Amino acid sequence: MVRRQMRRPFSAGILAVAMVAMAAGLPASTDSSVPPGVQDQFAGAWSLVSLEEEGADGKIHQADCTGMLVFTGDGHMSVQVMYRDPKAGPVQYSLGGYESSFGRYEVNDARTFTFYVEGALVRTLIGTKLRRVYEFEGKQLIVKSANPGEHWKVVWQHN
Repeated sequence: MVRRQMRRPFSAGILAVAMVAMAAGLPASTDSSVPPGVQDQFAGAWSLVSLEEEGADGKIHQADCTGMLVFTGDGHMSVQVMYRDPKAGPVQYSLGGYESSFGRYEVNDARTFTFYVEGALVRTLIGTKLRRVYEFEGKQLIVKSANPGEHWKVVWQHN
């Protein structure tokens, strides 16, 4: 004997639970100082174009590396950078010439966003908040540290 399952009407309780679950995944930025559409500009995959960083000599150098940055529309972020020389890369962000971290991001205003690190190859980064200055130029995203003691600039190209 084949038993057929009765379909139940879609209840308001299920709809309410679904709406709460969806709202929890919305971007963290609801600040009115963020111009409309800015959050959407971040979403997608970005390839590393260039990375400039301060060398031991105190001068800015072009790093020999490749990488990818991904922003999701619901406020998540992941970044990976691989230096071609495994001994290169800033020690606060990379290990063995590789940098990798993920977490949530929040657009603060028309100039900055904050990256809340949930996981990273360099474990001392986990739980930190990294404030970044950004600007969009065409299909490129330019990111710098908001920390005046860090002198680097990364240019990403939207895929």
